[in-house]
Amino acid sequence: MRKALRWLLALTVFMGTLSTAGAATAAEPGAGTTDIKDRLLSVPGMSLVQEKPYPGYRFFVLEYTQPVDHRHPSAGTFQQRITVLHKDVTRPTVFHTSGYHVSTNPSRREPTRIVDGNQVSMEYRFFTPSRPEPADWSKLNIWQAASDQHRIFQALKPIYSRNWISTGGSKGGMTATYYERFYPRDMDGVVAYVAPNDVVNREDSAYDRFFETVGTQECRDRLNGVQREALVRRAPLEKRYAAYAAENGYTFDTVGSLDRAYEAVVLDYVWGFWQYSLLSDCDTVPASAAQATDDEIWTSVDTISGFSFYTDQGLEPYTPYYYQAGTQLGAPTIHFPHIEKRYLRYGYQPPRDFVPRDIGMRFQPWAMRDVDTWVRHHARHMLFVYGQNDPWGAERFRVDRGARDAYVFTAPGLNHGADVAGLVPQQKAFATDRILRWAGLAPATAAQARPLAAFDARLDVRDVERAPALRP
Repeated sequence: MRKALRWLLALTVFMGTLSTAGAATAAEPGAGTTDIKDRLLSVPGMSLVQEKPYPGYRFFVLEYTQPVDHRHPSAGTFQQRITVLHKDVTRPTVFHTSGYHVSTNPSRREPTRIVDGNQVSMEYRFFTPSRPEPADWSKLNIWQAASDQHRIFQALKPIYSRNWISTGGSKGGMTATYYERFYPRDMDGVVAYVAPNDVVNREDSAYDRFFETVGTQECRDRLNGVQREALVRRAPLEKRYAAYAAENGYTFDTVGSLDRAYEAVVLDYVWGFWQYSLLSDCDTVPASAAQATDDEIWTSVDTISGFSFYTDQGLEPYTPYYYQAGTQLGAPTIHFPHIEKRYLRYGYQPPRDFVPRDIGMRFQPWAMRDVDTWVRHHARHMLFVYGQNDPWGAERFRVDRGARDAYVFTAPGLNHGADVAGLVPQQKAFATDRILRWAGLAPATAAQARPLAAFDARLDVRDVERAPALRP
């Protein structure tokens, strides 16, 4: 009997060992191969769209099968587009998202250059082609998107086993922050650029205060003058807008009318200038709006705000953003003291006006409060970078006593493209040092901290997610 029990126990241990070995093999995609493409494609649910050559790297455009609802994975799936800029599995990895579409051309974010690492980039769910069909818009929220990132990280961590840092600019910076809030054990560090933080959606006075002091009085007067004049000359300029729309086949069903679209474009003008331009660009703005021609007013507004954006064709690619702004993220509302009320018919329109009416929306005021509270008291290994002249930085993330090794820096004179390189020298060295340390590449001293990869003009030109409209 004892021999039989010993034999059974030995068999159980053997089977357990076999099971464990099998689990280890499953946890290491492509463990038996050395080619990185084979290893990536051995991940269950991963498929190749395209491989593009680039000197010193291998670049892959991939699709990864994700659940539509991470709480109910059996309820359907969709294909999410990701890219991998592969350097070496022995290097750290940067996890990037813009919060919008993903570029299918090789590019390198600033932290990737700093750590000389690999880069995984994710397209945000519901941005085409990463959209379930049919689209259940209730599954577009910050937790579901964070869970997308979590699954990608879990799938690729066995291949890229060194430290990981998440990053993103603007909505991408928000996305990196939300990911950290929901999955704080995944990343070794977070670098969030110009990330808005609209904690109380109905309280936006910080933006009004920003526009009272940004830049110089002369520049503010020029911009305000053109914005006001575009509404004073509404009738002739809307005739030009109608001809422009007819020529290009533009329609206005979502926003409701050409008149609504026209005012939305004009009211984005001052914000759009500071978001994407520098103080030195004020010279391109007509000095005297009252004396400017209609063509000069039109050209200035179109260059900065873009008359094509609030058309159905311009809005459609960004429906997921406006849906999120109207359900969780919040959206700014500002006032225009330099424009008489008789010229304003709608004011800043809410996100609901930019989403087709057949998509239901309900705002969740607790979502941003939860994230803000968590960042203030629990942030760890997080760096927030803002531009001094960027309107979106008027409502920003902050860290309090509960945070550990977390920082908020502001790049003087910079806009929505602010980065670590634009910080004052002491902060630049410190921030670079922290990024390297979080990546497991500690320099001898903070003063010696430098990007480990040489600048590459093709890879390292930051592609700010830019459309001429009020959108982070």
